[in-house]
Amino acid sequence: MKAYDAVRHQLFEMLEELDERLSKITEDVQDVDISLGKDLAQQAESGELAERLNDSVQVKRAMITQALARIDNGEYGICELCGDKIDYERLSVIPHASMCIKCATQPAGC
Repeated sequence: MKAYDAVRHQLFEMLEELDERLSKITEDVQDVDISLGKDLAQQAESGELAERLNDSVQVKRAMITQALARIDNGEYGICELCGDKIDYERLSVIPHASMCIKCATQPAGC
């Protein structure tokens, strides 16, 4: 959809930024492991931290990819729970939002 070309571009930029961050985190963890020597406990801790960060990045990547799919199938900006429109202000802050603010802030949704 032409109406969401700018949003699509912003989402792709977010994906690139996430990939760059993940690469930097991986490099930093490897550098820490080298500087710490061969202490297995510290290496295991660094590995666990890297894994948690990777998981977090993968979750955000999935949310962005789903938002791109919603743009493609004409469902972007519509709450996946209640079907109401998601406020423009919310989408401008969180372009990968899949729920309206009401559903997102209630434990059981709308």
